[in-house]
Amino acid sequence: MSTARDPDDAVVQAAGCVLWRRSPADATLEVCLVHRPKYDDWSHPKGKLKRGEDPLAAALREVEEETGHRAVPGVRLPTAEYEANGRPKEVRYWAAEAVSGAFAPNDEVDRLLWLPPPAARDRLTQPRDRFLLDALLHVLHLA
Repeated sequence: MSTARDPDDAVVQAAGCVLWRRSPADATLEVCLVHRPKYDDWSHPKGKLKRGEDPLAAALREVEEETGHRAVPGVRLPTAEYEANGRPKEVRYWAAEAVSGAFAPNDEVDRLLWLPPPAARDRLTQPRDRFLLDALLHVLHLA
């Protein structure tokens, strides 16, 4: 009898950021949300780790790929654990400030919004993403 785990049972490892900036118009806090047409949802930028990839490096790579923005990572936020496509998934998150870049629609993300926290909370599809928004506001001392 084999003791090796079936690779289909392995936890899917992913990473992402709750991306934020100060509004160019009035310096108020804005949070970046991405729309994924495959799922028709609004969420924080995130994605699967490549083999051997550091989670923080993956989070920053995913932010740049999905939003076109480079980011400076900040405090580690809570990890989201849930089931996706019948498999357990673990997504590690960081607060990250957008410092440069511009969005261009792509296959994964067709729209991007910069919203004040109350509007971001209303737009997020998953409750677990609202919890991450609360965690960001707490670490930025705005909650």
